[in-house]
Amino acid sequence: MKVKTRVAPSPTGDPHLGTAYVALFNWIFAKKYKGSFILRIEDTDQARSSEDSETAILDSLKWLGLDWDEGPDVGGSLGPYRQSERKKIYREYAEKLLSTGKAFRCFCTAERLDQLRSDQRAKKETSRYDGFCLTLSEKEVKQRVERDEPHVIRMIVPEEGDSVFVDLLRGEIRIPYSQVDMQVLIKTDGMPTYHMAVVVDDHLMEISHVIRGEEWINSVPKHVLLYQYFGWEVPEFLHLPLLRNPDQSKLSKRKNPTSINFYRDSGFLPDALINYLCLMGWTMPDERELFDLDEMVEAFEEKRLSVGGPIFDQQKLSWINGQYIRAMSDQDFVDQITNQIVNPEKIKDLAILLKDRIEKFTEVIGKIDYIVGERKILEEADLDFPSLQRESVVRILYLASRSLEAAKNWDKDEIFRSFTLAAKSLDVEFKKFMMPVFVAISGKKVSLPVFDSMILLGRDVSIHRMRSALDALGVSGKMKKKLEKEIDDLS
Repeated sequence: MKVKTRVAPSPTGDPHLGTAYVALFNWIFAKKYKGSFILRIEDTDQARSSEDSETAILDSLKWLGLDWDEGPDVGGSLGPYRQSERKKIYREYAEKLLSTGKAFRCFCTAERLDQLRSDQRAKKETSRYDGFCLTLSEKEVKQRVERDEPHVIRMIVPEEGDSVFVDLLRGEIRIPYSQVDMQVLIKTDGMPTYHMAVVVDDHLMEISHVIRGEEWINSVPKHVLLYQYFGWEVPEFLHLPLLRNPDQSKLSKRKNPTSINFYRDSGFLPDALINYLCLMGWTMPDERELFDLDEMVEAFEEKRLSVGGPIFDQQKLSWINGQYIRAMSDQDFVDQITNQIVNPEKIKDLAILLKDRIEKFTEVIGKIDYIVGERKILEEADLDFPSLQRESVVRILYLASRSLEAAKNWDKDEIFRSFTLAAKSLDVEFKKFMMPVFVAISGKKVSLPVFDSMILLGRDVSIHRMRSALDALGVSGKMKKKLEKEIDDLS
């Protein structure tokens, strides 16, 4: 069997560490067994998907040194490699399932489904579709389709028995069908769900090993059923442990910077980040902590993969990055400094801001230190404003960070609009709203224009600085949960 693996990110946001982590082990597995590795874009969520996000994901993986044999940018014989361009293919296979009695049309309204879930929760039952539309006659289904009634296509799931499959890391797994939902395969807009698309694509693209995060284990019974319904060979499964925050929760941007771009822009080397991501899921036979990709491919054995949830520790990553810096040649070190600090694109944008604000060139570093480097570590006193109570400062910073997360476009107009709405929702004068934001971003009472600063810093660094300002105020996890509820209620 020829080994073929894939990574399939969704272009709905910034490139995520989890994407890099999964891509890395798929890449290594393919290299180890002389196979191939493909990249596929899962953009079925058209409302949230964007070209900018796709470009950022591809660029970040290339920055990490991961390449692919087939993909939307390099082509291949089994494309297209964007799910949005494969809509007709999914529809054809859905029709095959309908014709063989393995799927059915469901006309249930959102209101009925909400009520069903509510009733099931009240009875402490597994939330799953009850098969209501399976009782409809062929005649009624045909009439409703002819009337163009909105509907989805669902898969049929056995009522009894277990789904039994093997995970290469965990061994045999058994999940009762009573816990498996009659999954929607085709949505009302004609687009497939993940579950339909992933099976069809993996089969047609000849994927031999599905290597992904462990959050998908409970979905495997649906996928295995679909393979069986189509009469296709089921691939091998390997589910990696999830990256976790220090509190054991799933790695999330609310508690840790999760964007690859954050680490690139914060001065981490791609080799160091790759090395650390390797350590998150695997150990060298000799337990060395520093190694490159070639060394890992050479030593790789899937049995050495971890099943425990690895903790993403920024301090450990910083230590590893420091080791890589010290191992650099003097010239490479100089080149990296130049790239990090004297970035031509960034300098050009800074020049526009600086020309009218300095008298001597020696003033430049003092003006831009928080942009080309790290801003000062904030103390609670830095966020003390006579015209704002501490509670107001906390709410402003929290809502500001949430607004930056939600901003669809990273430009000054978008940030201004979102902050204006945020200030209004808190009933705070816009000028006062911006005071703690200004300090959180720059660490100063006076600096370059804050919106320009945020554009230059990027979304991820800007959000991180907001959150570290909250930490400086001693905001607890319990308080953050309370704030989250308050902000959700305002929305």
